Amino acid sequence: MDNRHAVIPTETIDDIYAEVGQWHVNVGDQKIHPKRMPGRWRTLKWWTSSVWLLFFLGPYLRWGDRQAVLFDFPAQKFHLFGLTILPQDLWILALILLFFAILLAVVTAVAGRVFCGFFCFQTVWTEVYVWIEERFEGTSLQRKRLDDAPWSFTKLRIKAVKHTLWLLIALLTGVSFVAWFMDAGDLWQGLIDLDLPLEASITIGAFIFGTYSLAGFMREQTCFWLCPYSRIQGVMVDEDTLLPAYDAVRGESRGRRTKGVADQHLGDCVDCNLCVAVCPTGIDIRNGQQQGCITCGLCIDACDSVMEKIDRPKGLIRYDSLNGLRGMVEAAWFKRPRVWVYISILAFSVIGGAWGLATLDAVELKVIHHRQPMFVMQSDGAIQNRYRLKVLNKTDQQIQARIEVSGPAGLIVVGASEAIMLTPSGVTAHEIFVRVPPHSLNSGSSQILFKVTTGNDQLGAARHAVFMSPAKGQTKRF
Repeated sequence: MDNRHAVIPTETIDDIYAEVGQWHVNVGDQKIHPKRMPGRWRTLKWWTSSVWLLFFLGPYLRWGDRQAVLFDFPAQKFHLFGLTILPQDLWILALILLFFAILLAVVTAVAGRVFCGFFCFQTVWTEVYVWIEERFEGTSLQRKRLDDAPWSFTKLRIKAVKHTLWLLIALLTGVSFVAWFMDAGDLWQGLIDLDLPLEASITIGAFIFGTYSLAGFMREQTCFWLCPYSRIQGVMVDEDTLLPAYDAVRGESRGRRTKGVADQHLGDCVDCNLCVAVCPTGIDIRNGQQQGCITCGLCIDACDSVMEKIDRPKGLIRYDSLNGLRGMVEAAWFKRPRVWVYISILAFSVIGGAWGLATLDAVELKVIHHRQPMFVMQSDGAIQNRYRLKVLNKTDQQIQARIEVSGPAGLIVVGASEAIMLTPSGVTAHEIFVRVPPHSLNSGSSQILFKVTTGNDQLGAARHAVFMSPAKGQTKRF
C-alpha cells in the first residue's frame, strides 16, 4: 500500500527520522565519481545550464558600431544596447543586483537551493568537466579503476586529452569574462598577437587557474568549503520549503528483496545506494537534509528508476517539505510571511530599476547659481544673475546643442547665442548671464527654466533654477 500521504503521529515520525538522520560529509579524502543516469531532472539540468550560453555569446552582439553590452571601466561607462549608463546612474545597477539577490532568497524559501543545483556556475562547469571525463574515461567505475591503475601510455594519452580540453574550456571562460569589459574583437586580436593589456592577461590567467582547479579537481569540495551560500541557506528555509527528501516512513526498514516474495517487514527502499552513486557531492539523502545537498534532484531520477523496476510507486525520494513528509497539509507559498517580505523587496527593485531605465536621458543638465554676488544691478536698472551650466552627454557622439532660457517678461540671455559642442560621454561646462528688467520682478526670487536641445531636437534636458533679485524698495547696486 502506498502510504506517502498517511497521517502518522508526529512523535513516531520524528523517531523514525532520528534513526536515519546520521549526516555524512565528504571531507575531501575521496574523489567523487558520480554515476550519470538519464531522467527528467537530468534533462532539466541541461536545459537550465544552457542559460550560460549567454555568458559566452553575449559579448559578440553588436549595436551599431560597438558592442551591445560592454562594461567599459576605463571610460567609466556601461553600454546596454542603446543605453549608456555613467557613474551617476549606478544606482540602477544596484537595484538590478538587489533584484537578483532577493530573487535568490525567494527561490530558496520556496524550493531550497535550486540555484545551486541548476544554475550555479560551479555546478554547471563541473557538470561539463565530468561529462568530458566520462567521454574519455568511461563510467564511474571505469574512472575509478583508471585512477588506481599504474601509469601507462594509454592512461597518459587519455589523461592528456582530457586535461587539454579542460584547459581550453578554462581559457574560453576567462576570455569570455574579459570580453564583457573589453571589446571582443580587440580582445581576440590582442590574444592572437600576444599583446593584451596587463589587466586582461592577469584576469584570464586567474580564470584559467580557477576554472581548471575548481571544476576539474575540487568539484563538490567547492560547495562544502568555499561557497558561503551552503551555510546561510539554512536560515531561509522552514518546514514548508520544498526540498529533495527521502520518505523514511515509507522506505524503512531497508533491505534487499527477492522478486515475487512479499516481506511485510521491509519498506520500499531496497538499499541499492543508487541515490548515493548519482549524487554529485556524494551524500546519502536517506540520512536527512545535509549541507552537501544542492537540490539537483538526480537522486529522485535514480530512485524512481528503481521503483519502476520493483513495481512500486515513484516518489520514495521526491521534492517535498517537512510538513509534507509528516502527512500534514502543506502551507501554500502565498501564506508564508517571509515570502511576501521578499516579494515586496523584489517589487521595489523592479519598479525602481524600470523607472530608472525608462527615465534615463541621453543628456542631463545641471545649473549652478553663482553666489558671489547673488545678483548684480545694471546701470539701466536690470538685474543680472550668473549661472554655470554643466551638460552631461551620455552618448558616444559629439552633439551640437543650443541653450534656451525662459522666465519673466523681457528676459535677456548673454552667452547663449551660439551653439555649444557637447563632449562625448562627458560633461561640458558653459557660463551664461541672465538679465531681467526690474518691472518684471515681483519679489526677491523668481523661477526661470533652462533648456538644452540638440540640433534635431531628439535629445534634450531641462532644469528649473532661481533668479535672485533685490527685495521691493532695495535699490543698491552691486
